[in-house]
Amino acid sequence: MGRAMGTLRFSVADEDAGTRLDKALAAREEIGTRSLAERLLRDGAVRVDGEVRPKSFRLESGSVVETELPGAAPGLAAEAVTVSVLYEDEHLLVLDKPAGIVVHPGAGARRGTLAGQLVSLGAAGGPDPERPGIVHRLDRDTSGLLVVARSNDAHAVLQEAIRKREVERRYRALVRGLPRSRTGRIDAPLGRDRRDPTKRSLDSDEPRDAVTHFEALQLLSEHALLDVRLETGRTHQIRVHLAAIDLPVSGDSQYGVRGDLGLERQFLHAHRLRFPHPSTGDEIDITSPLPHDLEIALEHARQL
Repeated sequence: MGRAMGTLRFSVADEDAGTRLDKALAAREEIGTRSLAERLLRDGAVRVDGEVRPKSFRLESGSVVETELPGAAPGLAAEAVTVSVLYEDEHLLVLDKPAGIVVHPGAGARRGTLAGQLVSLGAAGGPDPERPGIVHRLDRDTSGLLVVARSNDAHAVLQEAIRKREVERRYRALVRGLPRSRTGRIDAPLGRDRRDPTKRSLDSDEPRDAVTHFEALQLLSEHALLDVRLETGRTHQIRVHLAAIDLPVSGDSQYGVRGDLGLERQFLHAHRLRFPHPSTGDEIDITSPLPHDLEIALEHARQL
């Protein structure tokens, strides 16, 4: 969070009674941005009448909200570029992220993130300086394609395209088990799990719409290779949705089958990105082949 530069403390006015905590916080001039409000809440740094509350908490008249305001965050250091750049122009980049790299800094991870490489690549845009140009993300152990903006304008247009579902994001997933049909649509809202805040779940106090489409590409003896398309992009969406229909992702230590086929991470690869260019409107359509570790696991599954 950086060096604290003071405490924000305010009482809830009568006319603001019933307002959600996140909205009331973002509306404060001292906060300035919704992303900062979200980060403070996510870090448990906001208290209402002395207690940490979730962002959806409804405020009562006279309640006292208090949080520590962060100082200027230390700037991201430019880091050596190790990711493959599959497309670039003055407006955007399309990267092929290997597994094992965290997209942006978090608790205890200031360096070794993709964001540090983005500084070197001239990415920019968006309200959070620690996520330069990032418009969507991949889990640390998911490999594959990411589009990144190089300007505020490109960032805004790309985010709007994602919101309107104009960005096609397809994945390759190997699952344990066989689907009941060749194609399917999973429509099941997701949110932070009620019992384990590190997980996402269908059992949540704050579910958000989540839709995943899949098509079986190969049916093997114990596994199936799926083409998966995201209609929405919730955290851990594919992994949770597939596990919910008894098709856990191979190698997924959190929701799927840990160590399956000798995998050290989940068999999930962002295989294809297709979207309109934020400046010209021309279609950008890029694919990425399976990484070597996933190819080996798939071959193993074929031999079972």
